[in-house]
Amino acid sequence: MNSIKNDTIIALATSAGVGAIAVIRLSGEKSIDIVNTHFNSKFGNKDLTTVKSHTIHLGNIVENDRIIDEVLVSVFKNPNSYTGENVVEINCHGSVYIQQEIIQLFLKNGARNADAGEFTLRAFLNGKMDLSQAEAVADLIASNSAASHQVALQQMRGGFSNEIENLRLQLLNFASLIELELDFSEEDVEFADRTEFNNLVSKIKAVLKRLIDSFALGNVLKNGIPIAIVGEPNVGKSTLLNTLLNEDKAIVSHIAGTTRDAIEDEIIISGVAYRFIDTAGIRHTKDFVENIGIEKTYENIEKAQLVLHLIDSKNIKNIESNITELQDKYPSKNILTIINKIDLLNDSQISNLKSQISNLIFLSAKQKIGISELTNKLTALANKGALSNNETIVSNSRHFESLNNAYNSINEVQKSIDLNVSTDLFAIDIRQALFHLGEITGEVTTEDLLGNIFSNFCIGK
Repeated sequence: MNSIKNDTIIALATSAGVGAIAVIRLSGEKSIDIVNTHFNSKFGNKDLTTVKSHTIHLGNIVENDRIIDEVLVSVFKNPNSYTGENVVEINCHGSVYIQQEIIQLFLKNGARNADAGEFTLRAFLNGKMDLSQAEAVADLIASNSAASHQVALQQMRGGFSNEIENLRLQLLNFASLIELELDFSEEDVEFADRTEFNNLVSKIKAVLKRLIDSFALGNVLKNGIPIAIVGEPNVGKSTLLNTLLNEDKAIVSHIAGTTRDAIEDEIIISGVAYRFIDTAGIRHTKDFVENIGIEKTYENIEKAQLVLHLIDSKNIKNIESNITELQDKYPSKNILTIINKIDLLNDSQISNLKSQISNLIFLSAKQKIGISELTNKLTALANKGALSNNETIVSNSRHFESLNNAYNSINEVQKSIDLNVSTDLFAIDIRQALFHLGEITGEVTTEDLLGNIFSNFCIGK
């Protein structure tokens, strides 16, 4: 990524391709001047450099005597803009030809093509948002469900940043007193109250632990909850996947072993994305290729957040041993047992099963009976309580790593206090904790780190 300069950058802010309209964005000290040179207002001889900020103007973009397009030009003057610089946004017609003509015109007149994420990078460097908020912008753009949208929006509004900054300031105040003690080490004085400091360390550990634990939820809400559909051949796994997706994604056949590889697709239920994985049927077979598929089934069970264990209603005699076998193999997994093909059972058989084994779901994937009961169960298991309570949820793996590092450093400080270790020995751990907390919000950055983060943004944002 280029080092940030005071030059003017330009990029298409809307998706590439033909559309009704397109938005072209410029940012930099000369952005208003560059556009003004080629803008003819529809209402008199208007000068964009003298108009008020946050105003929109109708006119033509022209090159010499040639009109390129009739446009709306929005003017945002520094520091009250997204980037903190002068920003101009041009709403033009969505022809690819028009878009490129306007961009090329301004490139010839002093602008340069923006790098990926450079508008948001400038916003960060100009103090319009911190680093975690900047990263949330990319997450917000990429959000594909109500849950992932809410997590990103909460972070972009600064909820996570405020919590981290508050911890860092409290720790920084005590760190300053600790450093002062080191300066007066020969006088053997204490400026930091050890009891109060110990309470603060315990409080910081508890908050960090809560944030770290929230990553398990945040990560799946952001990327989709992985659910493996498993069972013996011909129990209806592919039919269930097709029914949930409402399309024929997986091949359905009466021949055992039809599914030999994992088939995956995503759907959104009650605002949460789920990644369903239809797996090869589990059985003993001499077929080499099918065995590879069965091995992948076990791998997908390991990766899944939830396992839907399908059992054919025709095999209810072995139901308990069937359930126990999978639960014994994966004792820590959340396994939901489903009796499929209930259209082949009578009411008496269903009642008998319900009385014998609890927490079973009965459905017919083919006849679409009981599907709503399954989706309601999935919604209940999604654990959206933290979202409903507007709690801070960590969904970024970089933040998760920094939080873990900060927690480990604070833990070392706690041990040192408990062992009455001298101040100069645990002062290093305090500095490390401050460093890792600063990494999250951007108090501590490197050019490589910024380059890595913003290179993943789309151009124009």
